[in-house]
Amino acid sequence: MKQLTFTLLVLISIGLVSCRKDRNDPDIKQYDESQIKNYIAANSITGMQRDTTDGDTSGIYYKILSPGTSTTPIEYSDAISFVYTVRTLDGKYVSTDSLNLNHFYGFAGHILGAQSSSTNPYLPKGVQIAVHNLIKYKGTSARVLVPSRLGFGVNGFGLGSSSNTNSHVGGNQSLDYYINVISNQEVYDDAIIQKYIKAKGLTGFTPNANGVYIKIATPGTGSDVMGLDSYITFTYTGKFLNDNTFDSSSTSTSNNLDGLVKGVQDALIGQTAGVAVSMIIPSRWAYGTAGTQGTIGPNTPLYFDFSVSAVSN
Repeated sequence: MKQLTFTLLVLISIGLVSCRKDRNDPDIKQYDESQIKNYIAANSITGMQRDTTDGDTSGIYYKILSPGTSTTPIEYSDAISFVYTVRTLDGKYVSTDSLNLNHFYGFAGHILGAQSSSTNPYLPKGVQIAVHNLIKYKGTSARVLVPSRLGFGVNGFGLGSSSNTNSHVGGNQSLDYYINVISNQEVYDDAIIQKYIKAKGLTGFTPNANGVYIKIATPGTGSDVMGLDSYITFTYTGKFLNDNTFDSSSTSTSNNLDGLVKGVQDALIGQTAGVAVSMIIPSRWAYGTAGTQGTIGPNTPLYFDFSVSAVSN
């Protein structure tokens, strides 16, 4: 009997301690709030507002950096395009490739779970909420701090150790996003291309009627003029506007001109064998809204160097 009484007392004591622990420990909302507020203070971030939509329940903090010109709110049924960067508040995961992989194109209602490549985290619920409720209008850019419960939750994202840099988002990590919702893709592409030309000090590039920027580095010397039906032999390099090469061939490749992307066709039609052409292509004349799985994101302008050694008509 004494042993039974002692055992009951121990169990009751454990229960009381457990109850006190539950009361004293912060829940996930309190934890996220503390994490975000500490991050704002530590980085001297100003102008942040707390999301008050639907009774201040999301825990998202945001700052409109540039308001859009549209007056029509984004609906979940609207097709939209945006670019973004993201980092965890602990700084162990950083993804800033807004010139290629960090692109979204699709319906606003399909943002949740979208993924531009197999190595990039999918877009979480907090981004969908922010675009629809806070950013609201095409053409708007904003900084958005997403609490972990609307990010990748307790499990985080990625493989390997949670201490891995840039390959793993830790569990219960809130996220710092910069999001720019594109209003006019053609205008945006041209602005990105012109910014690249200026930043690199490039000369000799002239836009054609389709907005493809073309530079004839070496004039052709052949007699056959290239048309869509021409069979051509060439070497090439393709890169993003951050100068990262995504494809190249230093050995001769042959193909029909009409089998290449429209922007390359634009730059080569009318040229002859021996020509060397550099071209910067808006996304609509490259791989468009689809991109290529895992390599080129949707709505991505591209840079190509082509050297054509033979033309057959």
